[in-house]
Amino acid sequence: MTIAVLGATGMVGSRVIDEAGARGHQVIALSRKPAAGSPGNQNVTPVAVDANDSHAVRAALDGSASHGVADAVVLTLRTTPVDEEFLVGATRTVLDIGARLGIRVLVVGGAGALRSPDDRNLLVADNLAYVPADLKAVAAAGIAQLRTCRSHAHADHVYVSPPALLEPGIRTGRYRRGTDTLLTSADGRSWISAEDLAVAVVDELETPGPDHLITVVHHGAVPRP
Repeated sequence: MTIAVLGATGMVGSRVIDEAGARGHQVIALSRKPAAGSPGNQNVTPVAVDANDSHAVRAALDGSASHGVADAVVLTLRTTPVDEEFLVGATRTVLDIGARLGIRVLVVGGAGALRSPDDRNLLVADNLAYVPADLKAVAAAGIAQLRTCRSHAHADHVYVSPPALLEPGIRTGRYRRGTDTLLTSADGRSWISAEDLAVAVVDELETPGPDHLITVVHHGAVPRP
């Protein structure tokens, strides 16, 4: 499979690239300032692309460049400070291109769009136990991304919500999968490493499930460095 990753140098994007490349997939690593490909992984092709340039994004996905046509694209964009208009616009662009080219789109969003585990009528974005006031704008941008996906005509897409805490860590390959409600792990926390989120993303691309909204959480014993 040829997998394009938009946001290739970010915390999630870089790990999706490592995971997909390690499994033997061809990876098109798309970012404004691409990093050099890993010397030990010839499956990764870095490509400079501005997510605001829809023509450049399409050329990177449809085989117009030197690499092949993408079978799937993973959108892992983040901005600091958060820019909801940019994220929504880039999401719509990728969905438009995915629909025209017939390729699967996977959007790595946020936890804010999920239902609270103790109150399904309360979104995580509105639950101060998970989203403090200073992160409300980030959560709102994730919800806007999900709404963009749900309102788009392209049916072959999935929105992946991480748990409340996502951080660099250890790849265990163990996670639990859910749909529209925030999950917690055995220790009561809602968290996963970026490495294990990447495992879940590539698993979903290799074996697509029926749901358009999924979430994951770490499963098993607490990993140690």
